[in-house]
Amino acid sequence: MSDQKKTAYKRVLLKISGEALMGDQGFGLHPPTVERIAREVKTVHDLGVEICMVIGGGNVFRGLQGSAQGMERTTADYMGMLATVMNALAMQSALEGLGVYTRVISAIPMDQVCEPYIRRRAVRHLEKKRVCIFAAGTGNPYFTTDTAATLRASEMSCEAIFKGTKVDGVYDKDPVTNADAKRFDKITYDEVLAKHLKVMDASAIALARDNNLPIIVFSLDEPGGFRGILAGEGTYTLVQE
Repeated sequence: MSDQKKTAYKRVLLKISGEALMGDQGFGLHPPTVERIAREVKTVHDLGVEICMVIGGGNVFRGLQGSAQGMERTTADYMGMLATVMNALAMQSALEGLGVYTRVISAIPMDQVCEPYIRRRAVRHLEKKRVCIFAAGTGNPYFTTDTAATLRASEMSCEAIFKGTKVDGVYDKDPVTNADAKRFDKITYDEVLAKHLKVMDASAIALARDNNLPIIVFSLDEPGGFRGILAGEGTYTLVQE
């Protein structure tokens, strides 16, 4: 129990993109990469932290790209939601292989595959120290998995959203292509919106702001980064009022 006192948060939501699961491939799932991320989640779970997860679907299908190529937007978005269910099941398999009890909870009911979203039941899973992976976004087209993550984090009374990306925080411009990019240690929701910084989409940021939910942006490629931040270390950007 001593570890539990050291962590900054008791219940958090980890949001990762679907692309994070494809490793060096250009598409789909890379099982060793899924397992590496699962190990990161397990190290935090071992601290006694209650964890929710939302995983995007961009490694399988992106609704916006589908609609840009002439597909009807709602159909394309539903296909993207189904892609997130596949990713959630892959992550569940990896976590349970490490001995972490996990539930996949879908906003679109598919009883043979996973549980439907019932808020009180999901809260109970968290209390029993099961990792809850929320799949199929919000269940509605026109909303991203970023918005779904903020919505679920609010409903589950999470204390923070951890947004795992390829870079170690929020920069004023793309640090990959701009050597002079400046990293923010802290930034407000309104600054993120005003500067059009690509942390999360605008509706997700606005929802987090309205519920005063801190967003912590960190690098998922940094081994031990997720656990380190919960122990008060590491490099990250805090988005807060």
